[in-house]
Amino acid sequence: MAQWLEMSYVLTNMDDERINALYPPDTFPIEIRHYLCQWMEEKDWEGFNPDQSDKEQLAQALLSDCILLLESVAEQQNIVERMKLLQITKNLMTRPAMEFAVKIRNILRQEKMILCERHTPKRTEGKTPDFEDLTFMKSIVLQLQDRRKRIHSCKEDMNWEMVNYEALQAVHAKTPSEHSLRELQMLSKKIQELKINQSSLTRECLGVFTETLTKLKQCQDNFIIKMNVWQWEQHKSVIGYPFTDDLSHMQNWSEQLFAVNSNLRQEWLLIPDLPKEIGEKLTCLLQELIQSSFVVEKQPPQVIKTQSKFSAVVRYLLGESLVSGQPVTMKAQIINELQARNVNLALCDNVGELINHTAILDRNTATKTTNANFRHMSIKKIKRADRKGAESVTEEKFALMFLAEIFITGHETPFKIHINSQPVVVIVHGSQDINAVATIIWDCAFAEPDRVPFVVPDRVTWKMMIETLNIKFCSEVGTNHNLNPYNKHFLAQKIFDQPEYASDLSDSVVTWCQFNKEVLAGRNFTFWQWFEGAMDLTKKHLKPYWSDGLIFGFIGKQHVHLILKESPSGTFLLRFSDSEIGGITIAYVSHENGIPMIQNIQPFTRKDLEIRCLGDRIRDINEILYLYPNVLKHDAFKKFYTEQQPTNSGYIPVRLQTKVGTAPEIDGNHVSGELSALNVEDTYSLDTLPDLTVLSMEAHCDPVPADGMDYDFYFNDFPKNST
Repeated sequence: MAQWLEMSYVLTNMDDERINALYPPDTFPIEIRHYLCQWMEEKDWEGFNPDQSDKEQLAQALLSDCILLLESVAEQQNIVERMKLLQITKNLMTRPAMEFAVKIRNILRQEKMILCERHTPKRTEGKTPDFEDLTFMKSIVLQLQDRRKRIHSCKEDMNWEMVNYEALQAVHAKTPSEHSLRELQMLSKKIQELKINQSSLTRECLGVFTETLTKLKQCQDNFIIKMNVWQWEQHKSVIGYPFTDDLSHMQNWSEQLFAVNSNLRQEWLLIPDLPKEIGEKLTCLLQELIQSSFVVEKQPPQVIKTQSKFSAVVRYLLGESLVSGQPVTMKAQIINELQARNVNLALCDNVGELINHTAILDRNTATKTTNANFRHMSIKKIKRADRKGAESVTEEKFALMFLAEIFITGHETPFKIHINSQPVVVIVHGSQDINAVATIIWDCAFAEPDRVPFVVPDRVTWKMMIETLNIKFCSEVGTNHNLNPYNKHFLAQKIFDQPEYASDLSDSVVTWCQFNKEVLAGRNFTFWQWFEGAMDLTKKHLKPYWSDGLIFGFIGKQHVHLILKESPSGTFLLRFSDSEIGGITIAYVSHENGIPMIQNIQPFTRKDLEIRCLGDRIRDINEILYLYPNVLKHDAFKKFYTEQQPTNSGYIPVRLQTKVGTAPEIDGNHVSGELSALNVEDTYSLDTLPDLTVLSMEAHCDPVPADGMDYDFYFNDFPKNST
């Protein structure tokens, strides 16, 4: 129910289209989520998968419970709401039970994702409710101080009256009189009143402490939740989700919590007869606060190569609380997944050898921050766990654990703290990098908040997967131009090995194996390796073209044929090669005897585009004229053309050109034919020619736009085995 309460606030700022997408009116109306929120969140839905027939009976039982609960709720509503709920129950009776259970599982997952993505702490000036609570608690501390002073004054008065009473009692014992007896009785009564007053003030203090400790815990729990959200957003930022790394607000909050705790402890020590449990609760709250005030502000790289340097920064939000003159040394050690779940095991066993694994907590007076800066760490060696089945080393996750002992003024024993980094994958060779990144992407995208380290589902819906791919692509490339519906559909067709015109695959399930273990049909690479190649090419060579919407990108050959066949000759589009990693090809239409022919030019790779940019290659190719649907290529790509720079060297300038056509043919001692792509690297070894001396080799250069001339180059009397 707690999740739905928080979700209800988020929904108020969400557009209707997205709400309907989350709770489809025809399959899972929002009324079910609203009226059965507690029931839904009490059940375990994670075990349900479409292919698990052994849980069909359990799913059917849950569906029956849902229908009965909705009918019960309907009886308590007005006529309009009752009729709506009864119609929903009637529709549920026709639903497959397993489909219903999986739907609830997916909705709860998506809600958690939304809450983590949207729950950004507000960085606003002025007071927030939490700071109002802290201000209130500060006033409570002042009240405690006032009561403590009154208790102290009352005790002093009582001590004074006790001295007078004892003196008068001694006099009365020697010379009894009515007067001295009345004075003794008056003093006794006054002393008793003072005792009652002191006890009353002490009880008031106890009540104030009880109330304040409750509020302090609530405020501190909110702080810890916000810190967890900050860390979760930091984790999600790896795949491109927005993240604000500013911690000044959180530092201010933690410092005020610490100040309230310290002041309360001081009053507890000064006020007599208060139970020791108050001090124990304050110490427990302080331990939690100190632990939560340590954060890995700069995470280590999540793919680490052994023998290479990397850095990390751990920040302590309560830097001013450190005992002056008592330096704190932080230590880092590398732990595996099992150790991350068992802190005691992690403290006694080391699975790797770290170099430069210690750092001092330093206070920066200019920025008012306290950091332990691990500048030049390196993993010298790593001990891996026994792998099961086909599990790869790039699927094994580790973490860095940072440990320290913190000495706080007023506490004799140090506070022991530890904090783990985000999961990291340790590799030994650069060739493992892409697969290791896949492990991290899957972890950052699909891990649940507050999970058991480092558990992730092994299958997710395509809807979740494509959202991740879109965000990662835009973030990595640095563009606001998203994948369009055609791109997304083609990617689904690619990963599921389905026909290009398959039905909607949004609710289909993608497994980790499909993502980056199984090679694509007819290929020798995985889906992620192929997608990452296209993303990397776009990032390094195609970003402005993609951002301007000039690249269609992810589209299949059949779809290209469908949209180009009705276009005039020379109409073209740019798409990523589906047979080569990191390649972009030009597909264009030409007509032979009135029949449209779709041509696909050999893909340009990173190496090709480093030699000659895409804009110049498009300008070179005379066969392409219009960017689909009907934009003149010069209008679309003119700003990307490289202008010929004038030269005063006295030489006639030449330049490279891309030529579409047949490959060179060798006929006797003459090389002829057009090149499919002429690059500066295109040299032809003469040791492939007949065993004779080449008298001449003629190469024709296309007309140079600067002067419109043709140039003939003659290479005479080349010896065999020359190039």
